Amino acid sequence: MHWINWLIVAIYLVVIIGDGLRRTRGTKNIEGYFLAGRSLPWWAVGLSVMATQLSAITLIGTTGQGATDGLRFVQFYFGLPIAMVLLGVTLVPFLHGAKVYTAYEYLERRFDAKTRSLTSLLFLLSRGMSAGTIIAAPGVVLSAIFGWDLTWCVILIGVPTVLYTVLGGVEAVAWADVKQMVIIVTALLAIVVVLVMRLPVPLDDALRVAGSTGRLKVFDFSFSLTETYTFWSGILGGTFLMLSYFGTDQSQVQRYLAARSVDEARESLLMSAYWKIPLQALILLIGVLVFLFYTFSPGPMLYNPRHDAALREKQPAVYAELESRFAAATAGRLQAAQDASTVGGSAPVKAFAELDQQVNAVRKDALDAAGAATGENPRDVNYIIPRLVLDHLPLGFAGVFLAAVLAAAMSSIAAELNSLATASVVDFYQRWYKPEASDAHLLRAGRVATALWGVFAMVVAGYAATLGSLIEVVNRFGSFFYGSILGVFLLAMVKRSNALGAFVGLLAGMSAVAAVSFGAPQVSFLWHNVIGAVVVFVVGLVLSARRAPAQAAN
Repeated sequence: MHWINWLIVAIYLVVIIGDGLRRTRGTKNIEGYFLAGRSLPWWAVGLSVMATQLSAITLIGTTGQGATDGLRFVQFYFGLPIAMVLLGVTLVPFLHGAKVYTAYEYLERRFDAKTRSLTSLLFLLSRGMSAGTIIAAPGVVLSAIFGWDLTWCVILIGVPTVLYTVLGGVEAVAWADVKQMVIIVTALLAIVVVLVMRLPVPLDDALRVAGSTGRLKVFDFSFSLTETYTFWSGILGGTFLMLSYFGTDQSQVQRYLAARSVDEARESLLMSAYWKIPLQALILLIGVLVFLFYTFSPGPMLYNPRHDAALREKQPAVYAELESRFAAATAGRLQAAQDASTVGGSAPVKAFAELDQQVNAVRKDALDAAGAATGENPRDVNYIIPRLVLDHLPLGFAGVFLAAVLAAAMSSIAAELNSLATASVVDFYQRWYKPEASDAHLLRAGRVATALWGVFAMVVAGYAATLGSLIEVVNRFGSFFYGSILGVFLLAMVKRSNALGAFVGLLAGMSAVAAVSFGAPQVSFLWHNVIGAVVVFVVGLVLSARRAPAQAAN
């Protein structure tokens, strides 16, 4: 990579890290370290909430998702505005008014200590795995740039980020997020401009070509438990997921607990309700433009350079045969794309769609061969956008994109690790081991917890990068836990529910999700959120109702 690109990366990282460390000065207590003294303005909290989601996973996984699958992924977010409005009138005033450090503290006040601890433990497991997925994203970029082993790339990203997070606090993280949003949006708009300018045909003609493959289809009104991206899975499953993520996940709750008032906490969440879907659609559209770019300027057969090199070296005859088939298929698709964009009519468009399927078939064979040659998961959707940026964008753009990826990763990882440390220290260390510990002692414990969770996340990262689209992986991890956690908080808002119902209901909800996940894997992960929440809520209410008469009799 050119030295100018490295200079851009270095300048941005120095600014982010320097400002973050400057803001940590004077942090002497856990309220300052974990909640920024509850002093952040609504717009900073709102940008921080959005920036935590717009991690390196978004820049890499979502654009790759758009390139391979089109715009329909945006249906995943259709439940977000509904969730934000509901949270604004329920959990936000509930938790902010309670003056707690973690969302799970409230559960002890409402139910008992074991319900609080189990719910917090489930959060720690889900968010710890998600943090590993976030570290994997920039590791993928570095692996694509230098051809390094992914494990070393994860270490290179993870270690300095963990060190920065150990020193920092939520205030440093939040203000870094504000800067992160600027660089991310700048990088996205720059990529859109370059891709549109590089297309050899007018944009509307190119989009008609993409539409023939179904990549511009947004709405799917079919109702299916096995299909992940439909209107109904987004509205129903997505609403449950967003309610749990923004309402009960400490990484998000910690943001609005740091706001100056309940009203400012509400306004920070509404920012995501307004802007998240359009921004996500823009990112997916970039993926579609990447697909079009590689249609008119045929790209590599395998986007992962390490797998490409391994297959070429270990099975040269197989590689040569696949490369010949791929060249013929992409040449045919290119001619069909040119015909479809210039001649017009349904026949050329239909021909392009058929030839695109042929290209995909050859790529599938190449991916299978690469998997056999390397013994690894061959899916390379996460390498699509890095290859484009490094191979085709003008000088300086690669630096801006890499800075955005690294900064997004650092900020998101810092936020995740900070919330993990908060829950670990407040819900477990202080609650069960050192209830009378001083702020200075708890501050040291928080930094140790941050480091330990950082190591855990790096271990998970090496595994997560092999599971396919990172944006799907992180939501799959979360959906295993989120619905059941949400169910407990829903029970907390029902006066007649009790501790026994909440605890047993939570166990029943997690058992139901596990049974569906492993016993019926064809059921989409989005529905796991609905299943978990409903089972916890129903079981909890039934047990509470049965116990109430007995208590009344006594």
